[in-house]
Amino acid sequence: MLVPTVVIGAELPMNVEHLSLSQAISAAIEHNHDIRLSALNVKSARAATVIANAAPNPNLSIQTANINPKQGIGSGNLRDKTMDTTIRLDQVIERGDKRELRTENATHLELASNADLLEARRQLKLNVGQSYYDLMAAQEKLAAAKETLSLSEATANAAQKKQKAGDIAGADLYRITVDALRAKNDVLQAEADLAKTRFALALLTGATARANGIYAADRWPDLQDISLNAIADKVVEQRADIRAAEARLDAAMSARKLAVASRTRDVSVGVQFEHWPTNDTNTQGSGNSVGVSLQIPLFTRYYYDGEIRAAEVAVDVAQENLDKIRDAAKNEIYRLLHDVQSSADRVHRYQQDLLTAAKQSADAAEFAFKNGATSVMDVLDARRIYRSTQLDAVTAQADYAKSLLAWRAATSEDEK
Repeated sequence: MLVPTVVIGAELPMNVEHLSLSQAISAAIEHNHDIRLSALNVKSARAATVIANAAPNPNLSIQTANINPKQGIGSGNLRDKTMDTTIRLDQVIERGDKRELRTENATHLELASNADLLEARRQLKLNVGQSYYDLMAAQEKLAAAKETLSLSEATANAAQKKQKAGDIAGADLYRITVDALRAKNDVLQAEADLAKTRFALALLTGATARANGIYAADRWPDLQDISLNAIADKVVEQRADIRAAEARLDAAMSARKLAVASRTRDVSVGVQFEHWPTNDTNTQGSGNSVGVSLQIPLFTRYYYDGEIRAAEVAVDVAQENLDKIRDAAKNEIYRLLHDVQSSADRVHRYQQDLLTAAKQSADAAEFAFKNGATSVMDVLDARRIYRSTQLDAVTAQADYAKSLLAWRAATSEDEK
């Protein structure tokens, strides 16, 4: 069902920039700081994965000892000097699949960062959409206020002529004049509200320099039939915030395995070449020799109990967080379903009944007043009721648009 715009024909400012909702979302994604920070977090997580997958580098040691300042280092070339020179190479050998577990943990955290970016985009789209519909409502409320002001001023002008002709009392003229002044004040307030909504949307889209020229050009969304049949558990599971929590749970499990693997001893293997020539002053030299070494840590005082316990707690925290987010997502979907249905009912009632009845009542009162068949108070009351109904209809339409937007954001599988 097509829902017509409540008020049409708003006066536009100079240098106006017609902006669609899709354009506003694209601009926000391009300029929003939170999105940029989330994208940088993804790059950082990718770098962490590269770091985690790196094997330990070997260590090269070169040492010269037994330099005797009294007896010197002997004659001849450098190779014949009586210095004890050692070249050694050491390599740590990780055991217990530590490197694989580190990489697995970092990979899950990278997946979580990617899901966080998608969630940030989802939240940004929701915020931009809500601001956009607030702007649409402010535009229509300003147009309604100007329409009322025009009608009030016309009535005041006509009343002045009638008062001069003696057709209405001075008190009635004062009431009409006050009503026109109130209508003028309503226009000023509506203009201020419109400026606020423009700046709010401009802040999200990075267009603060031209906020005064922003005009929401879209139509209100059509009324749609939405039911619980559209909800499936797989839709909930595909949400970015749940996927991020699941990835962090997987990362915590990998971290727990890595903590347990700390009890598997890493060994360090070393090989060395030693050059210690002999001469008349150094008869202890060994010439050229080679050696090997093996270093094994001894767990005599600590067995990584603290790390393992902390990792187990982290798994429990991640699981609890996942359950919390999943429950909140399901609750959000049911709540948003109620919001969409109730706001759609309100829009339907305004469009089908209330606006028509209020308009007919106002028109009848205006006609009766012009023909002297009703009092000033009756026509002013009818006019206020119609204006109030117009504003309530715009608010109901904005509420429906925002609730429908939130529903789609909560159940959409577009962002994967």
